Amino acid sequence: MTDDLSPEIDAGVPHSARIWNYWLGGRDNSPVDREAGDQYRETFPDIVTVARASRHFLTRSVRYLAGEAGIRQFLDVGSGLPTADNTHEVAQRVAPQSRIVYVDQDPLVLTHARALLTSAPEGITDYIDSDLRRPDEILEAAAKTPDFGRPIALILSGIMGHVPDAEEARSIVRRLLAALPPGSSLSLNDGITVAEDTPYEEAQEEYNDSGAMPYVLRMRTPEEIARFFDGLELIEPGLVHAQLWRPETTLPDGSAPVGQIAGVGYKRRGSTSPQ
Repeated sequence: MTDDLSPEIDAGVPHSARIWNYWLGGRDNSPVDREAGDQYRETFPDIVTVARASRHFLTRSVRYLAGEAGIRQFLDVGSGLPTADNTHEVAQRVAPQSRIVYVDQDPLVLTHARALLTSAPEGITDYIDSDLRRPDEILEAAAKTPDFGRPIALILSGIMGHVPDAEEARSIVRRLLAALPPGSSLSLNDGITVAEDTPYEEAQEEYNDSGAMPYVLRMRTPEEIARFFDGLELIEPGLVHAQLWRPETTLPDGSAPVGQIAGVGYKRRGSTSPQ
């Protein structure tokens, strides 16, 4: 981590990380972010449900990985602003000795790195300023914290939409997974679409036209998201709507899961890198 960076952030322009923080009930947002978030919600009312489903899946998957799966090392790429139940908090509640590396290249997130670096005394929490599109740089910088001879959980929560090209996106995931030893896992969730011109995509286009830093959204089909798990053994219940992955409560009557597909895959011993 670089301590002398002081990125300039324009608080008068809405920012995707702060808007996401607002939808999750966080406090690191401004009136302009809340206005943009509310405008997005007018076009796509389910966006808060989508955001919270993504976060709750992250919490449940990390709890599973640290608990039942016994993993003690986590590489969270695209961590975003800290809110409640960050990866290190969930993992270290289960296993205080867990080691967590957060990766993000957003200047706003960088200013909040100290908030992320609050580890349990028995464990380690570190932060890397790097871009998802530079997997080799991520792996090199991360090497000082986790032991790459032991299983590592790769967390890609709502991040792959930043890479519009499907083959480039799969290549990034393949490269990251190839560096992880057998017994490692992938926890991934992202937005989906099954038709063009949906309210979800319309709302995102409106946001990108607002003057804020665009989120280069490329919503994929469930089949495209499944390709990220090529070569891995999916953990039950497989690739499902985020709300349906080992839920702790049932959905209210009459409601339906929206917007997010999620899964956890396991890298078996003797497996090869996905092609």
